Amino acid sequence: MNVLFLGAAREVTGSCFLVTVRGKHVLIDCGMEQGRDTYVNQDLPINPSQVDAVVLTHAHIDHSGMIPALVKQGFRGAIHATPATQMLCDIMLRDSAHIQEMEAEWQNRKAARAGEASYEPLYTQQDAQTALDLFEPLPYKEQREILPGCRLSFTDAGHLLGSASATLALDEDGVSKTIVFSGDIGNTSQPIIRDPQYLSAADYVVMESTYGDRLHGARPDYLADLSDVLQTTFDRGGNVVIPSFAVGRSQEILYFLREIKEKGMVKGHDGFPVYMDSPLAIKATQIFQRTDISFFDENMQALLRAGVNPITFPDLTLCVTAEESKQINFETRPCVIISASGMAEAGRVRHHLKHNLWRKEATILFVGYQSVGTLGRQIHDGAESVRLFNETIAVNAQVRTLHAISGHADQQGLLKWIDSFNPRPQRVFITHGEEAVALQFEDLLKQRGLATAVPYSGDGWDLVRNQQEQAGSRALVSRQKTKRQKTAQRDDALNQALARLSRLVQNSRGLSNKLKDKLARQINELAKRWED
Repeated sequence: MNVLFLGAAREVTGSCFLVTVRGKHVLIDCGMEQGRDTYVNQDLPINPSQVDAVVLTHAHIDHSGMIPALVKQGFRGAIHATPATQMLCDIMLRDSAHIQEMEAEWQNRKAARAGEASYEPLYTQQDAQTALDLFEPLPYKEQREILPGCRLSFTDAGHLLGSASATLALDEDGVSKTIVFSGDIGNTSQPIIRDPQYLSAADYVVMESTYGDRLHGARPDYLADLSDVLQTTFDRGGNVVIPSFAVGRSQEILYFLREIKEKGMVKGHDGFPVYMDSPLAIKATQIFQRTDISFFDENMQALLRAGVNPITFPDLTLCVTAEESKQINFETRPCVIISASGMAEAGRVRHHLKHNLWRKEATILFVGYQSVGTLGRQIHDGAESVRLFNETIAVNAQVRTLHAISGHADQQGLLKWIDSFNPRPQRVFITHGEEAVALQFEDLLKQRGLATAVPYSGDGWDLVRNQQEQAGSRALVSRQKTKRQKTAQRDDALNQALARLSRLVQNSRGLSNKLKDKLARQINELAKRWED
């Protein structure tokens, strides 16, 4: 009876843990890494065909995104998730597979021109469909024996529609142990979904620590803050571009915009257009609209009972096709553009950033966590320019953040969640956090008298003896730049030099004719030297 930590160990993304009981193997989450990796993650130590079951805490790709790859490699067991998670995965895994296929197609065009070997996608649409056929929904609070000696139940984690903390009750050779996997613990007082529900009993807890080092602060007035962004940007004649996660965050933004419009909180721009330019977000919104109202918070339920659809309104345009997306560029009125992905690593939002980042009148509004190494994090942290579609784009737009609109619990919320266990767990494993954050959160738990560990990928623990039985690699991911990265860096430097030269020429209009002649002569001499 043991647990092996594979992903989200001293990192935020790529959730993946392997529990073994009575010789059977249960994988908790099978997520895709996003952003920059810190440590080399250990591969699954068994053949995927030997995994007997998967337990999925929620639909976000950093928890679910590698399930089709697992299937491609031979997994054929059951995938246990809440009904809402199953519905969301039906669109999210298909979308992820489409991205993998498109990436492979692009790579293969380049490879063919270079005479290089072809590129195989990580997984295909068929792999995603095969995975979806393996899902077995399990409602909250019901218990199911998923394997001999392993019973599963889900508790609402309040992070996303259908998100759950997973409790595994294990039994082997007369020894019984309970281990809880927190999944992503939700923030309180989020719109639409319920607050996280608390558990009270477990021998072991594997918990996230994404915001373990900070507090969200006093709950802001979301409507006032968003209205201010809209008002100031529209008054400048600019667009508000919102990189937003297609599932969860996009629906929250629609919820706020409907109320802002209803209350007339943006003056002088009545009927301002809103574009949701994400086929995935549109499909997710449709799932929210047909979900049983018991999954929602009291305010959402009250609106639905009153016949109000809280996430739609006049002047909202849903863009499904690429042509509809392109038409947004011809909108003459200041508008709101909601587009995925939330960290600007992929999707149509990159096109909207290309068209708006360089405009001083525009605003880029971040509404969620930006992982280290992502384009969103670069912009958020003040980059003066970024690379998009092999071009250097100046960041002249105003960059703002809608603070505290987070799907994750802050430090106080995490402590409240772990404090609900009585008696205290034998050990708390801290995961899903940048290394420094996880270690800082561990110190807080130690001060509370809890036994803790911050595992590395490949660390294994015996759950009967409460002892570490395996140490994983501590190897860091190599930071050595690939040839492609080095080429892009040099291209970027040349583009910046060209932009600098262009500014120099533009600013020379006030110079004397003598100095203008000198500048032109030196530029031509430089060009001739390189042409020869």
